[in-house]
Amino acid sequence: MPRERWQLVEWLERLLKYVRIKKSKAAYGKRALITPMKRRTFVKGSAGITTGLTLAGCMGGSGDEQDDETTEASETTSSGTTASETSSEELSVEEPVVIGSDIPYPPFEYRKENGDLTGFDVDIAEAVFKEEMGLDYEFKKTGFDTIIPSLNNGNFRTIMSAMTIKPERAEKVDFSDPYFTAYQTVAILDNGEISKLEDIKGKTVAVQKGTTGEGAAEQLKEQFDGNLTIDSYDQITGAFNALLNNQAVAVINDNTVNAKYVKEQDSVVFLEGDGEAADQGKNAPPYLTLTVEEYGIAFRKDDDEFRKRVNEALAAIKDSGRYDEIYGKYFESSSN
Repeated sequence: MPRERWQLVEWLERLLKYVRIKKSKAAYGKRALITPMKRRTFVKGSAGITTGLTLAGCMGGSGDEQDDETTEASETTSSGTTASETSSEELSVEEPVVIGSDIPYPPFEYRKENGDLTGFDVDIAEAVFKEEMGLDYEFKKTGFDTIIPSLNNGNFRTIMSAMTIKPERAEKVDFSDPYFTAYQTVAILDNGEISKLEDIKGKTVAVQKGTTGEGAAEQLKEQFDGNLTIDSYDQITGAFNALLNNQAVAVINDNTVNAKYVKEQDSVVFLEGDGEAADQGKNAPPYLTLTVEEYGIAFRKDDDEFRKRVNEALAAIKDSGRYDEIYGKYFESSSN
C-alpha cells in the first residue's frame, strides 16, 4: 500500500477512536478508572443491581507509536442501564473491614479459652458484614477511652464495642441505627452493706474509663453533692476485681455485662429497686436501672454511604430472624 494511503487509513482509525471516546463520555458521563489497589468489593444497595464492566474504543494506531489516550471504560448493567444511573447502588469497600473494639468486654467481645474471638458484637459483625454484605472483616483491639480518636485517625473503618449513642459522641462520629438496648445498673456484693442506692453515698464505686457507666457514676456523685468516690479502670475486669476485693462497694456498668458477673460469681448480685426504665414506661428488668441506652455502630463523619449499607444489613438480619437467633445465644430474650 502506498505510504500516503497508509497514512490516510491510520488517520481515519484515530478519528474513529476519538469519536467513540466522545460518544462514551456523552453516554455515561464519567470515566471509570481501573487502578491498582487493595482488595475491594463492590457492595450492592437495596436495589440489588448486578454490574458488568465493558471496554470501549480499543482500536490501535501504528505499531511504532505509543497511544497517549486513556482507555475508556463504561459500566452497563444487566438491565441496560448506565453507570451514572447505578452509581448510588454500589460502593467500593476495601477489605478486610477493620473494626475497632475494646476487648475483652463480655458478653459483647471476648476470647474463648482457645483464643477465638466471640461475643454478641462479633456474631452481629459476622451476620452484617460477611453474610449480608459479603465482606471480610477483622477486629482490632483498642482502649475504649481512646477508641473514637483512633477511628477518626483512620486506625479502623468502624467501631463495634457496645457503644452507647450519645449526643456528645455524635458530634465526633456518626452512628448506625440502634441495634441494642441497655441499662446502666449497679452490681454489689450479696449480704454486703449496700441494700439501696442511697447506701452508696460516701463510698467508693468502680467503673470502666470512658464508658457511660462512668458517666452514670458522675451523675450519681452530683446527686450526692460530691460525696462519692469513683475509681476508673482500663478494663471492666479491674472494676469487678475491686468489688470482689472490697476496694469498692459497687460496680456501675451495662446490665448485660453486670449480668454475666452476677451469673458467674455467687457473691455478686444486682442492686434492686425501681429506676429510669420504669420511669420511662419501658419493659423494666427486675433490678435498679440508672439509665436507658441504645448501642450503635460508629463511623467517621465522611463515611455516609458505607453507614447506609450497614443500616440496610442490620434491618435485613432483624427481618430475617437472624438477629433474634444471635440475641438468644447470649441473652434471655430479645425486644430489640
